Order: sequence, then structure tokens, then C-alpha cells
Amino acid sequence: MPHNISLITTIAAALGAGLLFGYLATRLKLPALVGYLAAGIIIGPATPGFVADTALAGQLAEIGVMLMMFGVGLHFSLDDLWAVRKVALPGAVLQIAVATALGMGLAHYWGWSIGGGLVFGLALSVASTVVLLRALEERGILDSFNGRIAVGWLVVEDLVTVLVLVLLPALAGSLGGEVADAHGAHGGGGDLWTTLAITLGQVAAFIVLMLVVGRKLFPWILWQVARTNSRELFTLCVIAAAVGIAYASTHYFGVSFALGSFFAGMVLRESALAHRAAEESLPLRDAFAVLFFVSVGMLFEPSILIEQPLKLLAVVLIIVVGKSVAAFLLVIVLRYPAKTALMVSASLAQIGEFSFILAALGLSLKLMPVEGQSLILAGAIISIALNPVVFRVTKPLERWFSNNAALAAKFDRPADPLAELPTSVPHEHLRGQVVLVGYGRVGRRIAASLKEQGIAFVVAEQNREVVDQLRKEGVHAVAGNAGEPAVLIQAHIAHASMLVIATPDTFHVRSMIETARALNPSIKTVVRTHSDEEADLLRTERAGEIFMGEQELAKGMTEYVLDSLDKAKAHHPH
Repeated sequence: MPHNISLITTIAAALGAGLLFGYLATRLKLPALVGYLAAGIIIGPATPGFVADTALAGQLAEIGVMLMMFGVGLHFSLDDLWAVRKVALPGAVLQIAVATALGMGLAHYWGWSIGGGLVFGLALSVASTVVLLRALEERGILDSFNGRIAVGWLVVEDLVTVLVLVLLPALAGSLGGEVADAHGAHGGGGDLWTTLAITLGQVAAFIVLMLVVGRKLFPWILWQVARTNSRELFTLCVIAAAVGIAYASTHYFGVSFALGSFFAGMVLRESALAHRAAEESLPLRDAFAVLFFVSVGMLFEPSILIEQPLKLLAVVLIIVVGKSVAAFLLVIVLRYPAKTALMVSASLAQIGEFSFILAALGLSLKLMPVEGQSLILAGAIISIALNPVVFRVTKPLERWFSNNAALAAKFDRPADPLAELPTSVPHEHLRGQVVLVGYGRVGRRIAASLKEQGIAFVVAEQNREVVDQLRKEGVHAVAGNAGEPAVLIQAHIAHASMLVIATPDTFHVRSMIETARALNPSIKTVVRTHSDEEADLLRTERAGEIFMGEQELAKGMTEYVLDSLDKAKAHHPH
């Protein structure tokens, strides 16, 4: 029996090196992703010593792409995107255009082709979803309004990139590259518009099939498997759907693995078991994500750090400075606060997985030189390593904006009608009212209960679209960050009976309470929090009534259980 164990060797080396260097990266306060890329460099052909099988690593990376995109699809929510569409959609598209133009300009200066510059610029324009989500989770702002804007922005970037992955093979010939065969643009040459029409037709057919048939069929299959009560069969069903749909989409429709697996996640999200599907598939998705990043690191040429330092510096400046400044200015132009602009710009100051996928596609189509991929990989490693530093820099900048009232007023939506309550609000509604901060899932339920009881309330919410809609529904609301005194003053906090903080953004909670008590010493405060540490800190500062989600859920369930048992005893005393 022949023993060709190159696959086992490659997986073992990639996972082992990924674990070691990922651990070292986290110990150095860097994202683990930096360690995975470094592991790839170590076991790659560009460094001495052991060299893993790059061909096998490439195929493992394809599976990693499928499972990562499947995870993105599982968490993709049109409702969440729709809530921040007026800032995320134009902001992301314009920011991609600016960053792509900067990258193309740089590539043109270096003498690259238009196609190479386009791929290079697009690769520099899209941030890493993995890095962003982990950064927001670490700071506890993933569910905040600013966090939702950043995630919505990234979703738009992902969708634009998926569209690029679909169209680029068809356009490669006109951009100076090689037209993809078979599953790309059906052979060589041909009329550009015909090729483009065929490609878009295939994509449209695949999307229609998935949305019409897939969104009914695959959730149904998931339910049938779930009824077996077999955990391994359920996990197998989820992974088989992700990889199988991705393969079928490429084989029968000429659609990329990335798009196929993304839609696999989207249709499974329609199932009530979507959360379980995401949870059960997470370990395998994480493992193959590590293999993906390690395989990307294997393609890196460390010599570029010495041979092309100025080019690399220019790339890092576009990623960290150019993109961030463009995003900051765009958010300000769209009339959102400077604090929101700073957070979004910090979130986008890196590139990651989609950049690698674009670079690999650009190389396969002979659009971009190998040097471009190495510059993108080096830029990604450096920008991801710098991202925590960029986030830390936003804190003193936020304080500087807050302390400079004239500058803050200039940036934070001058003369915004939504930042002030209309003069038509009845006087009696602004005496003894409840000031409700945040109108998310929790805030909406509180508001509905207050409305049912006929209790007057004013909503303070950062999302201007939500405030606009509330006013159309006759609800009194002001737009702005309630951590700023001006917003609570506009909500007439001085005459309110209670301040209810229902937002998950706990960063400004203490400043809200301080402002409220300074203007209204007798006001009662009710605070939502997510962690025991935050709750303990708020209690030491006498923040009022504190509610934590898990505790209240446990309390409510316990009361129900005890009440049910008491009723059972009453009916059956013996």
C-alpha cells in the first residue's frame, strides 16, 4: 500500500505552525490572523527549512474560502443592512472608488497595466470582515449603532467584491489579461458584451434558483436532518450544503466558489435552525480559515520588504491613512457624528481575506504581476498588526473633539433638524416623561410598553433614519449620541422622571448618567449592561437599577418554572 501522506503533512504543518504563531501573536497583543500568515511564510517556499505542498495548500485554501463565505452568508441580514443603508451603501461604494483610484494611480506610476491597477486598487479597498468583527467584539461595540454601521459598510464591500469576482473573469481579456475558460468566460476571445451577457445570465439564473428553490428546499432538508437528533448528521448536512452548493455553482453555472457558498449561507439563514447551523459549523470553519490564511502566507515573498520598501510604505499608507481619511470624510459628509466617523475609519484601516482572493484571481487571469500579490500580503500583515493601535488612537481623538466644542459643532451635523425636538411637541409631554436612550430590539419593546400604558417618552437614538421614521409615526425623538449633554438637553432630561439606557453601547453610559443627574438630581436611572464587570462598576457609581440580559432571562424562566410547579402541586396535592 503506497503511503503518500503529503496531504496529512501539509495539514499537520499548517495547523501546528498556525497554533504556535497564532499564540505568539495574541501574546504580543496582535490579532491571531497575523500569526497564521507568519506561519505560512515560515513553512512556505520562500524561507529555508520545511516546505509544505503549495498545490495542496491552495486546494485547502479554496475550502477555507467556501466555509468563510458560507459563514458570511449565514450572518448576512438585509434588515441590518437596510437600517444603516443611507450611510453604509453610499459610504462603502464611494470609499471603494477612492481607494481603488489611489491604488490604480500608484500602479500606473509603477508602469502596470490598467487591469493590474484595477485588481490592485480593489484589493486595497476592501477590509477584512474577520478582523473587524473580532475588533468590535473585543471592544463590546458590535451591537452598538456605530458597530452596525461598520458591519453594514463591510457587508456592502463584500457584496461589491463578490460582484467583482463574478465579472472580472469575463472582463479580463479587455483589461489586458487572459480570458478564463470553461467556468469563467467560455473559452477565449469573443465579443466582450456577449461574454458579459452570458456571465451575468448564468449568475442571474443561479441567484433566481437559489432564492426561489434553494431558500425553501435547503432549510426543509436541514429540518429533516435535525429531526434525527444526530448532531454529527446535522453538522455534516450544513458542511455538505456549503461545499456542495459552492461546487455545483461553479460546475453548472460558472459562478465562483465564493459566491456559491455565500448564497448557501444566505438560503440556510432562512431556516429557524440557522443559529444552530452557524454554531455547529464554527469549529470546522475556523480550522479551514486558519488553513486559508496559512496558505496565503505561503505565497508571500519576504524579500519584498528589502527590495521594495518604498512601494510597501505607499501601500500601507493607502490602506491605513488613505482609506481611513476617505471613510472619515464620507461619514461626515453624510451628516453623522465625528465619533461615528472615527470608529468607522478605524475599522476600515486594514485589508484581509477578500484582498487575498482578489489578488489570487488577478494572478490567475494574468492581470497583476506576482509583485502585486506580495505587496498586498505584506500590506495586509502590517495593517492588521497596526489596527489595534489605530483603534487606540481614536480614543484621544474622540476626547479632543468632545473638548473642542466649536470643532465638534462644525463636524456634528450643523443645523440638523433631527437633532432638536420640534416646537410642536406638547408641553405636557415634556414634564415627567421617560427619556429612552436607544431604539434597538430592547428599546423598541420598552417603547411599545410605554405607549400601551399611555406614558410620555422621548427617544434619543444615533440612527438618523430611525429618528426620522419615529417622527413620522408621531413618536418624539432626537438624533444624536446621548453621551453628549446637548442630546439629553434636547430630550428635556431636566424635567424627566426617568432615564432608561437601552443601548448596548456602554462606553458613554457613565457620562449619560452624570449629565442627567447634574441637570435633574432626583431622576431615576435604569441601565442595560452585558457583563458582570460593567455591572459591578456601575453599581459602585450608584448608577440606579441595572439589568443584565442573562440574569433577567434566568430570573424570568425561574419564576415561570416555580409558578408552574406551584400550580401543579395545587392541582395534585398528593
